[in-house]
Amino acid sequence: MPFWRKPDRLRPLDEAAAYARCHGDRDESVRIVQLPPRRARYDHLATGEEIRRRYEERIDGRDPETALAPTPSATG
Repeated sequence: MPFWRKPDRLRPLDEAAAYARCHGDRDESVRIVQLPPRRARYDHLATGEEIRRRYEERIDGRDPETALAPTPSATG
């Protein structure tokens, strides 16, 4: 009965070792920089209630004559 050898597990590489493996030795033109954390995409996300309230304000603020007027069709 043959004994199967367990496969060697690869050790995790840090960034410098991964770069050296892919590109060879690092010269002076390559350097690793740390970027600042990304800022939040939106400062304030509106709640559903706030969106509904603003929508009602826009509807109430429309001119009644223009709100009920039919829109011109694109085909003429």
